[in-house]
Amino acid sequence: MKVLSVNLGRPQPVPYTDQAKGMTGIDKKPVDGPVRVTAPGPKGTAAGGLAGDAVCDLRHHGGDDQAVYAYAREDLDDWERELGRSLANGSFGENLTTQGLDVSGALIGERWRVGAELVLEVTAGRIPCRTFQGHLGERGWVKRFTRKAATGAYLRVIEPGEIRSGDPVEIVHRPEHGVTAAMQFRAVTTERELLPRVLAAGAALHPETLAKAHKYMAELQG
Repeated sequence: MKVLSVNLGRPQPVPYTDQAKGMTGIDKKPVDGPVRVTAPGPKGTAAGGLAGDAVCDLRHHGGDDQAVYAYAREDLDDWERELGRSLANGSFGENLTTQGLDVSGALIGERWRVGAELVLEVTAGRIPCRTFQGHLGERGWVKRFTRKAATGAYLRVIEPGEIRSGDPVEIVHRPEHGVTAAMQFRAVTTERELLPRVLAAGAALHPETLAKAHKYMAELQG
C-alpha cells in the first residue's frame, strides 16, 4: 500500500462553479514534494490540509474533517474502462492517489500512517458536486458517481507530517463497527435508512453526518 502521487491544485477561474468568485482548485496535479500536511482548522474558515493546495469554496470543502481527500488508483482505472478515457492521478481532485488500498471500503475512524510522520483518520466519503461534473465534462456525472458509490475518502489529520509520492501507507487502527466510507456516503445520499447504522462509528463520523443521523433518529421517534 502506498501513495502513487501527492496532488495539489492552484486556483483557476471556471464557468462551472457556484463559488462566489468563480474559482476552483479541483484541477490537481502531482508534485514531487515533500508536502507538509497539517490540520487546517474549522470548516468554513479554513482550507485544505496540504501546504500549497488551493481550496476555493470553503462552504463545502476544506476544514479539519475534510483536510485530505484520497482516491484509489484502482477505482480510477475502473472509471477509465467505463468512461473510455484516460484519467491521470489527481483527475478527481484528490490530494492522494493510492495503490493497494481500498479507500472507499475504508472504515470511518480507520487510521493510516503515511510516510514516517503523518497519521490520517477516515471521516466520510466524497459527495459529488456541480464543480466536479464540470471539471470532468461528463453529462450526468453527479448521478453516475453517486450510483457507483466509489467515493474515495475524506480524512482528518491526527498527527501532522511531510509526505511525498511513493510513501508507504500503513493501516495502524481499524475499528470493528463495519461502517465504511461508501456506506456513510450511501446513508447521506440515496439510502437514508442506513443513517441509524452509521452511528456505530460514533465521534469518528464527519460532524455533518452525525447531525443528519441524529435528526433522522429523532424523526423516526416522532
